[in-house]
Amino acid sequence: MATGPKGSSFEYYGRQYRETFAHSNVELELRETAGAAENLELLLDQKSGVEIALTIAGVSDGKHAPGLLSLGTVCNVPLWLFYSSGEPIDELSQLAGKRIAVVPVGNGGRLLAEKVLGKAGVNSETATFLPFAGSAAVEALNNGAADAVSLLGPPDATAVHSLLQNPNARIMNFPEAEAFTIIFPELVRLVLPQGVIDIKRHIPPHDVALIGATDKVLVRSDLHPEIVPLMLQAMLEAHGAREIFQRSGEFPSGTDTEYPVAPAAIDFYKNGPSYMQRHVPLWLSVHVQRAIAVLVTVIAIGFPLFKLLPLAYNWITRRRLFYWYAKLKALEASFDANPMDTHSVDTRAEIERIEDAVSHIHIPLTFSAQVYNLRSHIDIVRRKIASRNNAQGRISAE
Repeated sequence: MATGPKGSSFEYYGRQYRETFAHSNVELELRETAGAAENLELLLDQKSGVEIALTIAGVSDGKHAPGLLSLGTVCNVPLWLFYSSGEPIDELSQLAGKRIAVVPVGNGGRLLAEKVLGKAGVNSETATFLPFAGSAAVEALNNGAADAVSLLGPPDATAVHSLLQNPNARIMNFPEAEAFTIIFPELVRLVLPQGVIDIKRHIPPHDVALIGATDKVLVRSDLHPEIVPLMLQAMLEAHGAREIFQRSGEFPSGTDTEYPVAPAAIDFYKNGPSYMQRHVPLWLSVHVQRAIAVLVTVIAIGFPLFKLLPLAYNWITRRRLFYWYAKLKALEASFDANPMDTHSVDTRAEIERIEDAVSHIHIPLTFSAQVYNLRSHIDIVRRKIASRNNAQGRISAE
């Protein structure tokens, strides 16, 4: 699984997912990356070995990244802009000409910051973007190397939490946050409530409107189907609780406007974990489902065959009777074709052999009538042969 830089929210979530996987005796290998953009590249690379990745809305979509499926969104993440100026900054355009610490290229925070700042005319040509992230960005703001810092992450992220507690750092309010969500539908408007960070110290001193994006989990379409529900369970455990920017149970969510949602994820969000997923270990459920698949196949093939068994048995039984009927008919035809047959002893022996064979045939009661008919015909032929032999004997005597 591709996560993000060390200390990032992606890396933190990855470690939580790994713990859930470990409970099912499945090892989840975490790949440290530069962030969302690199994660997407690794997912698209068939040789990278990455099958799962965290990313952020607005980086790409299913049209430009085919072969990827979404397991849903996991949380809202605000874009923070902190500054050290004594004068309040109420508009993004005031950041023109400033030194702004922005995470390096390849990180989702960089893409989002460039998109938001660029709309106000603040870009690499009108301002100086410093490639600092995390604690390095905080240090740059504290020692005056940067005038502002752009960070993407939850309030409890180390760098964000440090700046929220810093009396010399101010957090920028986005009064036009709603407008940005209309211009960029993948963005969301968030509100940091007054006092939510520290009620006693009144941090923040008032409600702060923020612009945010939504984190999501993407997977390759060929990911093993048994891993999908396990990943969804990990997402549920990591993101289902109440947070500052989400209600309890709001995430993970099966809605994704950028990527098609995996069918297994749609079923999970609609019906929850299956009985087997709740009560059977993953390693065992794989074998159970295979056994069920084999059993269903056997039933699907065997049931029609089972219905044909009586017909086949009847056909075999009739064929045995028909065989001796054919022998009897051939004997009678041979006898009729040569009325002066001198091999009467052989003929009598053959009729006795046929009768003896028929008497030893084991068949169901439903065929008793056919057997008695055959034995009656045998008797008729025997009498016919005996009658002709008697007639020939009288002629010879005369």
